[in-house]
Amino acid sequence: MSKPFASSTDLTEKTATLEELADGVWAYTCEGDPNVGAIAGRDALLCVEARATPYMAGKWLADLRTVSDLPVRDLVLTHYHAVRALGAAAFGAERILSSQTTLALIRERGQQDWDSEAGRMPRLFAGAETIPGLTYPTETFTERLAINLGGGRMAELLHLGRGHTEGDIVVWLPEERICFAGDLVEGEAALYTGDAIHADWMTSTLDRVSALDAEIMIGGRGRVMRGRDEVQAGIAQTRRFLATMRDQVAPVQSSGGTLKDAFVAAHGALVQEYGSWPIFEHCMPFNVSRLWDELSGIERPRIWTAERDRQVWAELQN
Repeated sequence: MSKPFASSTDLTEKTATLEELADGVWAYTCEGDPNVGAIAGRDALLCVEARATPYMAGKWLADLRTVSDLPVRDLVLTHYHAVRALGAAAFGAERILSSQTTLALIRERGQQDWDSEAGRMPRLFAGAETIPGLTYPTETFTERLAINLGGGRMAELLHLGRGHTEGDIVVWLPEERICFAGDLVEGEAALYTGDAIHADWMTSTLDRVSALDAEIMIGGRGRVMRGRDEVQAGIAQTRRFLATMRDQVAPVQSSGGTLKDAFVAAHGALVQEYGSWPIFEHCMPFNVSRLWDELSGIERPRIWTAERDRQVWAELQN
């Protein structure tokens, strides 16, 4: 039986929730859609992620304005994916911040990623006509950037290693022990690994995320994780998802099986625990395809195009 392509038929509007995590720190979650957030300093805001279009970002900003009228000084992009970046024009930010690697990835594959993600997740691209073009960070760093937000509040932008993409960063509030983890960790939502470096992500990168010892973590999707136990459980479930895929795909490949064989094995091993979570079916063909490449020695992820998306989907999900 043919399955609808990716999230193309997921057109039901989701309910967004604005949560205050500490004084002047907010998360905006949306039933498994990409999470965003904001941090208030003395006289300006730092916002985390931009959403997919200025129109969609405007909805988030309208809700944010019910709790803060501070201007947005800094907009942080945790990685290059279009659903995180293309709404940036709505913020009027003085700076758009990312890792240097994220800027390089936008230059290399930003347009293809935009075309790909708009086809996979059309609901997230409502108001696509408001996108002025690719978002390019105005300031980048390699490992760490400290930002004095004023009023005694510091934020640190940290590149902890390759994972969901080659350039992921987290936003860390050391005093509050709050971490905006981007898609390096998910809160009861399936992982997308189509642009991942799996070997680093499941080992050294997650080790460094864990070592922050966060008390509150906002993943890329899903609910906010509160308390050290929940945070560590979220990191563990992310690591388990990645390790399970590897443990299923690697022996199929080494024994001469096919990509479809590997997909069936990985899907079967993960579906009971993760299958009911947002975007699981959407992600799995792209996840297994990328992991197969990585195990074959293709270190850097191949660029996804709208055409390649459909080919992989037809081969694996149908």
